[in-house]
This record gives sequence, structure tokens and C-alpha cells, in this order.
Amino acid sequence: MFIDKAKIHLKAGKGGDGAVAFRREIYVPAGGPSGGDGGKGGDIVFEVDEGMRTLMDFRYKKHYVAQNGEDGKNKNMYGKDAEDLILKVPPGTIIKDEKTGAIIADLIEGGEKKVIARGGKGGKGNIHFKTATRQAPRFAIAGEHGDELTVILELKMIADVGLIGFPNVGKSTILSVVTSASPKVADYHFTTLTPNLGVVKTKYGDSFVLADIPGLIEGAHEGVGLGHEFLRHVERTKLLIHIIDIAAVEGRDPLEDFDKINEELKLYSGKLADKPQIVAANKIDIPEAEENLQKLKEKLEPMEIEVFPVSAATNKGLEELFIHVSKKLKEVEESYIEDVVVEDEKVYQYQKEDKYQFTVSKEDDIFIIEGKFVERLVNSTNFDSMDSLSYFHKVLRKRGIIDELKTMGIQNGDTVKIEDIEFEYYD
Repeated sequence: MFIDKAKIHLKAGKGGDGAVAFRREIYVPAGGPSGGDGGKGGDIVFEVDEGMRTLMDFRYKKHYVAQNGEDGKNKNMYGKDAEDLILKVPPGTIIKDEKTGAIIADLIEGGEKKVIARGGKGGKGNIHFKTATRQAPRFAIAGEHGDELTVILELKMIADVGLIGFPNVGKSTILSVVTSASPKVADYHFTTLTPNLGVVKTKYGDSFVLADIPGLIEGAHEGVGLGHEFLRHVERTKLLIHIIDIAAVEGRDPLEDFDKINEELKLYSGKLADKPQIVAANKIDIPEAEENLQKLKEKLEPMEIEVFPVSAATNKGLEELFIHVSKKLKEVEESYIEDVVVEDEKVYQYQKEDKYQFTVSKEDDIFIIEGKFVERLVNSTNFDSMDSLSYFHKVLRKRGIIDELKTMGIQNGDTVKIEDIEFEYYD
């Protein structure tokens, strides 16, 4: 089954917690702290696999969680970093942040890798908190949480040339004739429900990838018919072959067909409408086709769009068409630049900006402090240790939380709540 869109949830690994430990060697009385740091949480990495053609693997499994880092140990031993979680995707996969719609990655080349969710850093062991006045710190720092986000995967098939046109004009038949692809071919609308790829090889040894894009109809840019589901597959092509039923077998006007399809391309994407086009006037073997062919040539000549009369049924004109396409493709490739804007590292910038963010709100007479780093600080605090409490208060002051509480009018004796723990405030 061809799947070209998927929504999945990613959760990178949490960093391991730092350890609280002390040297206990038999000949070292009152040994100092020896708690090691926690290991880094696993990243979630996407890797391009050239053997994949769809996003089928992501249809049934929607949640992906990387391993947590190992906690720190005694004798200043660090916890092990967690292994990364590698997710394979086909070439042409775009990864978007569901919340913002921003493009996080555009994966094209085989073997290309991109870290999408970073694992949390490991926490610090108590060995880091020894000072001249604090010789035996009985606290450590918990590991950071990893990135957690929902992403949209979209597959834009990578082909050099795209076949476009109304349904049932002969696109699939042409693909089956000029390549080794075996698309479904029949005499009814929307036979092609998924894009098909094939490799064209000319008699001069040139080759390129040809994509049969499902038939476009009026309103496709708004999602009518197959609409958005497949228009995006045309975006990566360098050149378009516009197939027209020149014999008007379906009773439509071939000239109007040309205008309608191009209008749909323009409404969906101006860049798409500007792609070079070559028109293949199909079904030329039918007697009624000749008069329409002349009218079409007269219409397109001022637009400098070349028209090739062909017959998919008899192979007439197909060799000449694709030799010309091969030459045209070389000209186009010299000036072709993939114009996808990737907001590189957007997810990680978001994480860094939010690392020490917090909010202070008031419900009834209780001041509520929220923020990831505050939760992590609370979870790392040993409230039975004066050293640990002293460090806790020091961080609250350093990060501006105490000043914010004062700005909001807190008084001695008021209640402050962080997660499920309540404190009485005294300056």
C-alpha cells in the first residue's frame, strides 16, 4: 500500500540522574563525594533508506520513544549514554512540526541523517557540588528530559519528469510503454490512485526517472478529487509532460483541458506553474485528432511550448518525445535549484530558548511556579539536607523566580507550590 503522509509522536530519552555517593575505602576516613554523572538520553534520528518507497511503516505505530540514559554510579563512574533510535524513511521525506507547521528537515539523499528529537543531558553527580564549606554534599541533579513533539511526515516523490493531465488521458499507458513500470491501466477515471515511478532509457543511453501523477481535475488545489494528496508529488520534478487527449474521446475540449490543468497548478503553487512543460498530444491515431492538434499548436506556439503528437496505443511519436525530453532535462538541470526552505534546528532552538523558562501564577492565595527546569530542580532536591535546600534556594534566586514572586506581591508566610509540594515563603 502506498502511504505518503503520517503523523507520529516522538519522545527522546531522558538523561540519567546524577548519583549521591561517598568514598568508603577502608583507609580513607570521612571520604569525599564520589557520585558520577548520568548518561545522555537517546536521540531520535531519521535516516534516508533508498530501498523504501512509502511511509507504510508509520501507519500503525504512532509513538516512538528513545532509551533513557543510565544513572550515575559510585566511585565517580558515569552512567552510559543511551543508544539513539534510528527511524528509516524514503527519499523525499519532509518532516514538519505539527504545532507550527515549520519544516524541520527535508531528507533527500540516500544515507542522509537528521536528529529530530534530542535526548536530555545527564544530571550532575554530587562530586560537582563540593566546596570549601560544603565538604559532603548530599544531593545531585536529575537528568534533563529529552525533546518531545509530534511531527508530520510527508513524502514528495523524487522524479526528474512528471506526467500530468486529466484522468484517463493515457499517462499510465505511456509510463508502462516507455519504462519497466507496471501501473494499473484501464478505461475509467482515477485508475491511478497512487503515483508510479519508472526509469526511461533513450537509445542514446540517457536515463531519467519518470513519475505518473494521478489525474488532476478542477478544484484539485482545494483538495477536490485526489487534490492535495498528490499535487505535492509534482513539486520536486524538474520538467512536466502535459498529456492531452487530443482526440477528445471524453467529449472535452483539449484546449480547455490545457488551461484548466495549468490553472490548478498555478492556484496550488506559483512555482509549480512555472516549471517547464512539454505537451504530448495523445491518441493522435484517432482520425478526429488532427484538427484539434493544429488548433493546439496555434495556441501554444506563442507561449513557446512544444507539442509532440503521440499514440500510447501504437507507440507512435514516443521515442522522439522522450529523446527531446532527455535533452530538455539537461538544459533545465543546469539552472534547477531545489527551493525548499528548511528551518534548520528549529526544534532544538525552541528547546534551548525554553530551558530556563518558568511561569508564576496565583490561584486563590497560592503562588504556583511551573517550568521544566523547576520540576527537575524539585526532583533533584533532598529536602532533609540543608546543603540541598541551600542549593535549591540559590537556583531560584539566580533564575529570577524569587524576584518574580516579589513583583507579584508575595509576603512572608504565603504559600508557594511547585508540582505537588507546598512551601511557606520567607525572604
